[in-house]
Amino acid sequence: MRNYADTIAFLGQWGRFQKVVFFLLCISIMPNGFGAFTLVFLMDIPSHHCLVLDVNLTEDWRKTTIPIMVVNGKQELSRCSRYRLDVVRNLSAHGYIPGRDVNLTDLEQEGCVDGWSYSRDIYQSTIVSEFDLVCNEQWKQPLTSTVFFLGVLVGSFFSGQLSDRFGRKPILFVTTAFQTIFTFAQVFSNSWTTFTILLFFNGLGQMSNFVAALVLGAEIFTGNVRVLYSSLGTCLGFAAGYMLLPLCAYFLRGWRSLLLALSLPGLVYLPLWWLIPESPRWLLSQGRAEEAEAIIRKAAKWNKVQAPRVVFEDYSINKTKTHQKENSNAFDLLRESNMRITTLILCLVSFTMITGYYGLSLSTSQLHSDPYISCFISAAVEVPAYISSWLALRSLPRRWAVIGTLVLGAVPLYLIQLVPQNLSDLSLVLKMLGKYAITTGSSLMFTYTAELYPTVLRNTATGICTTVSRVGCCLTPILLKLSLYSKYLPYIIMGTLAVVSAFATLFLPESFGRPLPETIQQMHKRERIKCPCIGRKGTLVPTEHLGSSL
Repeated sequence: MRNYADTIAFLGQWGRFQKVVFFLLCISIMPNGFGAFTLVFLMDIPSHHCLVLDVNLTEDWRKTTIPIMVVNGKQELSRCSRYRLDVVRNLSAHGYIPGRDVNLTDLEQEGCVDGWSYSRDIYQSTIVSEFDLVCNEQWKQPLTSTVFFLGVLVGSFFSGQLSDRFGRKPILFVTTAFQTIFTFAQVFSNSWTTFTILLFFNGLGQMSNFVAALVLGAEIFTGNVRVLYSSLGTCLGFAAGYMLLPLCAYFLRGWRSLLLALSLPGLVYLPLWWLIPESPRWLLSQGRAEEAEAIIRKAAKWNKVQAPRVVFEDYSINKTKTHQKENSNAFDLLRESNMRITTLILCLVSFTMITGYYGLSLSTSQLHSDPYISCFISAAVEVPAYISSWLALRSLPRRWAVIGTLVLGAVPLYLIQLVPQNLSDLSLVLKMLGKYAITTGSSLMFTYTAELYPTVLRNTATGICTTVSRVGCCLTPILLKLSLYSKYLPYIIMGTLAVVSAFATLFLPESFGRPLPETIQQMHKRERIKCPCIGRKGTLVPTEHLGSSL
């Protein structure tokens, strides 16, 4: 039976059909760049101090009602306490002058019983200022982010299996609808609890539609176009959304207006249902050869080429048998030892990449005093990283490319602790080099994972690996908190994870320059392609080569 790429070779790799689908899938990914880092602005903490009601105080006492604290060597107003207002009012009424007649350190303090006053120099409002998530309520800040990433984790787990069962296209649009609807609903949140619940459901669609779009394109395109889409197209679509976020946030300083603006693009994607096709590979794996052939014939018209009388002849003959044979599920990822080892290693590497990605992104969020510039710099670093990933996928073996990015990411993370404190710019360069390498590796992993698995398990496997990697998102805030005990401990942990993952990657099969496996049996053949197998008695068993007969 001919492989899929050879069967549709008459279409060409870059006709009108491929160009349109390529562009539409890329723009469908842009909202993920918005959503993944929206919390950077929604959950930012404006400068604040206790609210002092308009009471009869002299100007001197009004200025000194809030205690002065020293934070990181700088003096600033206390955020969570003030001098007892009744005492201050009494001293003011008697004409005492603070600092001369009264020693302020002797005055009793109280909490912010009347609320807080928030600076509006940068933001009109954030979730923190809206619901007073400060002082005794500040534990809700990291919990909010964790709930969002838990939604991403759950969505990644189930969307992959649902996509393998019901198709790539329906899940892509359902998860996009989830993201759009719940982002819009958050605008009307009147409490932190309501906002957080809606945020969880928003997270369900956040990375799920990214994975669905990635796999859909990887299965529609062939050859270099598939590599271009998987490594550069999807990731640049994400980066474009990421870089547009600070631009939107700059002009929309209120959290409600920002969320409203970010929900509107979802309406633009509704007409795409009639333009983006289902994956012909997936249809063939389900025994639906007629539908797959209809898509290919439509593509032939768009590309102005002549399709053969029967496109998928072998699939048509054996469609019932294929459908019964390829009824697979997530447990197949762990059933066979070869596939089990591959899956576990990919999960480890994906976990390391995402933990490093978010760890470095969050730790470099204060690159500049302006949060909008900080966010843009963090996003801009990803563009050369994705271009490097594309170039690597075109010319380098997948396994060694991933190992190289892991090692390149680990080295600067270890070197940061050796940089003198007066060379902060060098530390910044090392952090950005680490993020560049980890971002490049993360892009490589999406393509590498999709290429290793057969059609019937591809989206499930990608979803499982994405789910495990999202655990790293949830753990990243805790990891960064370890800097309270040792400043460089988070970097040492991320660097060590990268080294361990690089070693584990040595045991993965290679997929560079080989067709995508259509069946589980073809994947097993690929597992045995690189090295000769040594029999139990020490005799060499000839290797099996994955060729065009697939």
